[in-house]
Order: sequence, then structure tokens, then C-alpha cells
Amino acid sequence: PPTRVSLNEFSLNQGWTLQSSTKVSATGEALSSPSAGSAEPATPRTGDWLKVDVPSTVVAAQVKSGMLPDPFYAMNLRQYPGVSYPIGSNFSNIAMPPDSPYGVSWWYRKEFTLPDDYDGKTVWLNFRGINYRANIFLNGKQIANSNEVVGAWRTYEFNVTSSVRPGNNVLAVQVWAPTEESLAINFVDWNPAPPDKNMGLWREVYLAASGPVALRHPAVFSKVDSQIDASASAAHLTVTAQVKNATDQPVKGTLKGKIENIEFEQSVELKPHESKDVVFTPAQYSQLNLTGAHLWWPAQMGAPNLYDLMMTFEIVGQISDETRTKFGIREITSEVTEQAPDRFKRLFRINGKKILIRGGGWTPDMMMRETHERLADEFRYVRDLGLNTVRLEG
Repeated sequence: PPTRVSLNEFSLNQGWTLQSSTKVSATGEALSSPSAGSAEPATPRTGDWLKVDVPSTVVAAQVKSGMLPDPFYAMNLRQYPGVSYPIGSNFSNIAMPPDSPYGVSWWYRKEFTLPDDYDGKTVWLNFRGINYRANIFLNGKQIANSNEVVGAWRTYEFNVTSSVRPGNNVLAVQVWAPTEESLAINFVDWNPAPPDKNMGLWREVYLAASGPVALRHPAVFSKVDSQIDASASAAHLTVTAQVKNATDQPVKGTLKGKIENIEFEQSVELKPHESKDVVFTPAQYSQLNLTGAHLWWPAQMGAPNLYDLMMTFEIVGQISDETRTKFGIREITSEVTEQAPDRFKRLFRINGKKILIRGGGWTPDMMMRETHERLADEFRYVRDLGLNTVRLEG
């Protein structure tokens, strides 16, 4: 069964299968169709499909399974099928060779059981990163096509309440790699390039449940007074969140927020299927003007203090959805200053104090494999080097 991630989310990261479309004759509707009245899916045999957990690109899954050798050893990468681009060139600008096994679509397939406590709730299906195009099918129904699902850096959330069902569910995702014209995961000269151009479900997939209205993207923006103390200061907070009406009826409710002992709320009216950004400003809500705030500081300038933000959307006293997140009270500004008659420099400030940018470049793993342990190690290296900035590739 799915694993609980947070208050209302269940991970679908584990237990997928993967196969090239050249070896699959079934349609997406058939691949994703459970048998009526049966716990077994009525799909073609998938026993020979590659087993994979996501996030994983196609080539990353093949490397993990042992189908392909370690690309970082000797010249192994040049032996991969589809790696015929000239050494030292930018593969992202070159078309895949006609005989590449990654020039066609690949299928990801996942069976899952809907959690019991999702009964009667709005169910949302989330993809945090798909590279590059995809058709998505759930229980024999296409819920999105490749004209809608396109772009490596986008996130997707679908209301699948009418498509999921108690018991066995089947999800099938047909993915295409980016072309030489796509704005995708391009390493330029920071990494070699895998032959699939990092095609696949390269970030998490999960379900979320809510009531009639979902609460998304809570955020806090800070304005810090210029006269500051190293440990605490006056700050003015603006809080925002998005609310989404999943129903075909208008809804009235109350969006509530809490930061430590500070509470605020606002009445909200939503039209059928309307999404709305709700804003709490310090001008309207005086309690968001803080004195003695513990500011967030970068390395070597102070402590990276964090606060908890809890938000709920309530309808007639019942919680429809809730979120919890952490944020730092900080304000970053920059300005162009003249150093000499013909030279200019951008000066950055944090919480009103000048900061010298000391940075280094960083690139992710060539196949977008990510572990929290490795990231923690890398950031410890950054701190140990005395750096305060990370420049991301791309």
C-alpha cells in the first residue's frame, strides 16, 4: 500500500514497472484497466517489465538493474546504445540517432490500493517532475495528454476523484524524451549526457486527499526593518496560499493561519472549480507586524532561524484541508553600484546587511539520482569551504 508522507499525502514512489513502447502493443486504456469486480488487472502480461521505484529516469533504472554498466567507469557510457554523439558536444542540441532505443516512448505502470481513509474525499494525483512529455491513464481512462503534460520543470496535480476506486487501481504513464528543440534537463558542459536525455518520472509521484476545497502553496514573504539587531528585529509578514474548489458548486469557507501564538483568518468565497490566491498583508492584519523576530541568516552571519506556519481551510466548522510548513524571516535585496566610471557591481543585502557572494557551481547527478544523504554531504562541503552561495547548473 502507499506510504503516508505527511498529513494528507500518500507516496506512490514504490513498485512501478517499466517497458519500451516497442515491446507493448496495448493501449494506455488497456494497460491501466483493472478487471471489473476483480482484484487483478485485465492487462497484457507485464512480468518481463523492468521493476523500478521512482523517481527514476529510464537509463537510471537500467543501470540500477544491471542491464547497463556503471557509466562513470572507464568508457562505459560510450558503449551505451544511443550514445553516438561526438565527445565534447552538447547532446541536448543534437537529435537522437534513428536507432536509439530512447527515441520512442516508454511506459511506467503502477498498481496501488486506495487508502481506506480516502473514502468520500477529493483525491488528487501529483507528479512533481516528468521529463519531457507524457500521456497519463488511470483505471482505463486518459486523464491528461502530451499536449498538456509537457516541460521538465513543471509540476502537475489532477483531480482524480471520479477515476479512482476502492481496492485495486492501475496508473500508466507514457513518457517521451525531450528533443533537440526542448527546454529540458540540459547539462551543456557540466556533465556527459545519458542517451535517454533523462526521460522519465524524475521526481516524486503521490496521492493527496482533501475535502471539497484543497489548500496549496503556503508561503511567507518578509519585510525587515533596516535598523536591525543581530539576534532579533522588527519584521512585517505577508502570508499567501492557494485554495482550490474541487466541486461544481460555489463554496464559502474560512482560511486560517497560525505562526506560533499569532493567529489570523479570512473568509473566502469560491466559484465552481475556482482556484484563488488568498493574501494576508501586515497592513490588514496588524498581528503580522512582529517585534523581536528571530531572523534567518546565511552561513557565517548568524543562525538560520525557522518558524512553523500552520494553515487550515474550514467549511462550516469542518477542516477541508490543512498544511504545515517552515519558513525563515528574511529579506534579500540587491542594487547596482558604481565602482569606477566604467565599472559597475551588484551589491546584495540580507536583512539590510551587506553580504559578499562567495559561490561555486553545482550540478545534479548525471541521471538525476538523488539521495538526501548525498545532498547533506555536499552541502557540508559547501559550508566547510566557506561558501555561502550555490549556483545551479542551467
